[in-house]
Amino acid sequence: MNAAPYTAGRISVIMPCYNAGPYLREAVDCVLNQTYPQVELVVVDDGSTDGSRQVLADYGDQITFIEQNNQGPYPARNNGLSRATGEYVAFLDADDYWTADCLEKLHAALIRAQADLVYCGWQNVGEHATNSEPYVPPAYEEDDVVVAFLRSCPWPIHAALIRRTVLDAIDGFSTRRFSSMDYDLWLRIYGHTRNIVRLPEVLAFYRWHGSTQISATKWKQVLDAVQVRRDFVAKFGGLTAHIPAQRLRDLVEGQLLKEAYRAYWKRDLANARPLFRHALRRGAWQVKDLKYILPALLSAPLFARLVAQADKAAGEQGA
Repeated sequence: MNAAPYTAGRISVIMPCYNAGPYLREAVDCVLNQTYPQVELVVVDDGSTDGSRQVLADYGDQITFIEQNNQGPYPARNNGLSRATGEYVAFLDADDYWTADCLEKLHAALIRAQADLVYCGWQNVGEHATNSEPYVPPAYEEDDVVVAFLRSCPWPIHAALIRRTVLDAIDGFSTRRFSSMDYDLWLRIYGHTRNIVRLPEVLAFYRWHGSTQISATKWKQVLDAVQVRRDFVAKFGGLTAHIPAQRLRDLVEGQLLKEAYRAYWKRDLANARPLFRHALRRGAWQVKDLKYILPALLSAPLFARLVAQADKAAGEQGA
């Protein structure tokens, strides 16, 4: 993934775009109007059908514009990286945005700490946003980073600035676990360099503009996240050697059962059933969990019927 020779001091912003028409101008203008003086915007249109390409054409040579058939955001980001020329890289989706001084502040913090990656706080915004309070993550580098990272993805894709040499060293985004590739990227970056630093300010905004209900494929997203944890432990075992075996297993595999129960109590059985089954297969359970796991081995209709009968019986007892 070798681009043209890097331009010292330049920040390349990679923006995948797929049918982001209502928000696209705000995202592009947000980048072009940054207070940092050397910004290159590379927009990869991922097969949009909503007029996004026409919007991007209006910007002419203010942006680097790449078109590709629809492949998803991670191949789009890798495509953008192949054309980027900046010494530093940030990612911004076409429906999100930053404060005007975001890149200036991130770059200053990176240089001041002589770090390879700087991350910041963010806020969920939009009509469907949940947990919409501004959030500043902990200073992971001051504690056990590996434990924190194995618990969950530490920050969203647009809340960090990275040295390009680091991205080249890990060969950009992997596409083997599609719904967790940002999580996978942060894990692999930390495996390559532990030189990260926090900027404790909210500079990034993540837009929620769809339904917040759990999708029918949420269970696949959970499995992808578990797998990238397994991959990290397998590749960087030296970084996890200090974690007791049972705790490490809980960190890596425990999310299966946690998410299974979360879906079950919401009666989202389409996700609960496969997660319970995978938890059983991976041995991530205790005897008390079998009450919920074993019925999930039934067919989906039988499982749903059994849960409905249990709900009815509980209702009658409470009447």
